[in-house]
Amino acid sequence: MKALAESVTLADVEAAAERIASRVRRTPCLRTRYIRDPLRSGPTMLKLECLQVTGAFKVRGANNAILQLDDAALARGMITASGGNHGLAVAYGAQASGCPAIVYLPENTPAEKAEKIRGWGAEVVVEGAVWDDAESAALARAESEGLTYIHPFADPAVIAGQGTIAREMLKQSPDIDVIVAGIGGGGLIAGVALAAKAINPKIKVIGVEPAGAPTLANSLKAGAVVTLDAIDSDANTLAPRRSADINLAIIEKYVDDIVLVSDDEMRAAAQWLWFEMGQAVELAGAAAVAAIQTGRAAAPDDQIMAAIVCGTGTAGLPAA
Repeated sequence: MKALAESVTLADVEAAAERIASRVRRTPCLRTRYIRDPLRSGPTMLKLECLQVTGAFKVRGANNAILQLDDAALARGMITASGGNHGLAVAYGAQASGCPAIVYLPENTPAEKAEKIRGWGAEVVVEGAVWDDAESAALARAESEGLTYIHPFADPAVIAGQGTIAREMLKQSPDIDVIVAGIGGGGLIAGVALAAKAINPKIKVIGVEPAGAPTLANSLKAGAVVTLDAIDSDANTLAPRRSADINLAIIEKYVDDIVLVSDDEMRAAAQWLWFEMGQAVELAGAAAVAAIQTGRAAAPDDQIMAAIVCGTGTAGLPAA
């Protein structure tokens, strides 16, 4: 596992930042000032990846992987399985590279995300109840048709791309003491943690999972990747039944803690983001804020905490 933990380095993150610069936005990292209902007594910042191209951080990792493909792989086309955000990122990256893309989605993916993926020119196939089912079908098709599979989290290039978020945050605000990020398969938290610790070894990194999908929390306890029997969360982009060895190895080495939040707590955080910050986010996008709001992710008042708001959506919007 040690070799896996060291398979992505800060040099890879730096190279990724240069490679994807023309395809991603430099999103703001805002201090939560001038608000009625602060998240905590100490200073708090929000890295608004919900303002990213396609609406989520996934565009960083997917494009870092796509931009390293050779002409033959691009010509064959690419395929992936996604809860929605990674599929959008692959569809966008494929269109930018002038190649075809196929995105497999589970049945719990919001219809509007499927429509957005089609809007970027990709073929959409709905398969299975959860992401893991969609991935099995996508991998089978990739093998039968010779397509390039772009994994949403268990790929060093994807992890390095997600690590550019931490690099960017610490350039925007070098004094951040704690970074809080949501966990699905573990690509975001792995990239962010390894980059942040390489830049500032004293920084603390806290991951957040849905209470109904504690994939990495359970894997850390077991000391090996485990498969959840079932998923009980509406935060579908944070809810694979299984992660991968590379993600677990990096998380074991660099992540200080993983905390769990409920769907209702994520909804409350999404409402806070809308009413206090004017940001419309999905449940997954509110996970890091929920962890701070509930006090499960905490730090002394003299320390700066920063939450990654990872994806746009409508979870916090008032009912029509």
